[in-house]
Amino acid sequence: MEKIQNYINGVLQAPISGNYIDNIEPATGKVYSFIPDSSEKDVQMAVDAAEKAFPLWSNTPYTERSRIMEKLSDLILRDLDALALAESIDNGKPVSLATEVDIPRAESNIRFFATAIMHFHSEAHVMENRAINYTSRKPIGVVACISPWNLPLYLFTWKIAPAIAAGNCVIAKPSEITPMTAYLLSKLCIEAGLPAGVLNILHGTGPVLGNAIVSHPSVKAISFTGGTKTGEHIASIAAPKFKKLSLELGGKNPNIIFADCDFDDMLRTTLRSSFSNQGQICLCGSRILIERSIYEKFRDAFVEKVAKMKVGDPLDPATKMGALVSESHMEKVLSYIDLAKQEGGKVLCGGERLQLKDRVEGGFFVSPAVIEGLDQKCRTNQEEIFGPVVTLQAFNTEDEAINLANSTIYGLSCSIWTNDLKRAHRMADRVEAGIVWINCWLLRDLRTPFGGVKQSGVGREGGFEALRFFTEAKNICIQL
Repeated sequence: MEKIQNYINGVLQAPISGNYIDNIEPATGKVYSFIPDSSEKDVQMAVDAAEKAFPLWSNTPYTERSRIMEKLSDLILRDLDALALAESIDNGKPVSLATEVDIPRAESNIRFFATAIMHFHSEAHVMENRAINYTSRKPIGVVACISPWNLPLYLFTWKIAPAIAAGNCVIAKPSEITPMTAYLLSKLCIEAGLPAGVLNILHGTGPVLGNAIVSHPSVKAISFTGGTKTGEHIASIAAPKFKKLSLELGGKNPNIIFADCDFDDMLRTTLRSSFSNQGQICLCGSRILIERSIYEKFRDAFVEKVAKMKVGDPLDPATKMGALVSESHMEKVLSYIDLAKQEGGKVLCGGERLQLKDRVEGGFFVSPAVIEGLDQKCRTNQEEIFGPVVTLQAFNTEDEAINLANSTIYGLSCSIWTNDLKRAHRMADRVEAGIVWINCWLLRDLRTPFGGVKQSGVGREGGFEALRFFTEAKNICIQL
């Protein structure tokens, strides 16, 4: 079985300890490769390489940084099918999803910031007849990018691309649950001619490797996507050291459906927004709020379609839902379905572990669950499950819908379905969320700010927001 390697100072190498962790294929439940169990010694080696590379890389013309990143984008596009297959095996998601969404988005992330840096600008302010102020923006130095397991290469590149485009050198850690495409990206970085030390990719666990990265005094900024509890832990380490932080955390997103919506379009999209990637997307709408006059119509039509969704081998092109990412995560999801029953919920369909046959008989598969009959204060409606589980609730008025939507500690995204333009604006203004989609879901313009409010995160990613995060502003005032 293949042993994944760290990428430090431009070369692939084993962890200093020589220790490895099992990498399990979710669809089979079997070990299929080994992950470096890296430690603070590997971090120090990577930081040394990054600090050595920073003076040259930060002063490399942005046109040259852009050229190298464009080359890396071309290589991802060239290897799209191989990367998609690797992502499917490593994560459990359908290979069709990885082919159509994950890998193309990873390529777009790098290409977007390769071109964005060409247009990044600073500001000038004239004080009439007195002075001119102008702002310079310089890269920070050595920064950390830590990404989650649900969209492995998609979110890994979303962080790395703006960091290196802005002239920083990066210590990057993918999730130890889904390391393979980050490892393959290492090889493409070498082929693209990325200078040694600009990007260093380390593999290992959060408690050991992650802590070592965020605690290192030379790491000046941290961009993290993952669970709220982990984000809280990172903030507790970074805040006393005054490191810059960008935290994209959990969600418990409402999907608000009014009776005047385009029903068929809404139904198709709600299936996607509920169960894409087995519900393992921070933007999935896990709380479906339906205007009471169409509640039964929606419930019956939705349950009928969900019950027909095919759960199967992620490598089968016909599969729409694959395996959950790990056995422990599967057990967590199943425990919430049991909790929902204890809280008085009625499971309308799904919610069971599926024992499939042949190659995937030991995989971590759960049938998509739809639950009704729960109040808003119960744990099932308050805590992030991050799996193929949605709840249904009815509302009568806009005020009631808003109260339900805003009743959790999270505030990442929301979808609103209505053909009343004035209502759409009213609702979007009142919902506590960083992203609001009206009559759509996951329609993303990479120029726009991305992030949440409340316990869904701190800061914004995307577009010039990301480039600003990875630079320090300096105001220079010249008296006339």
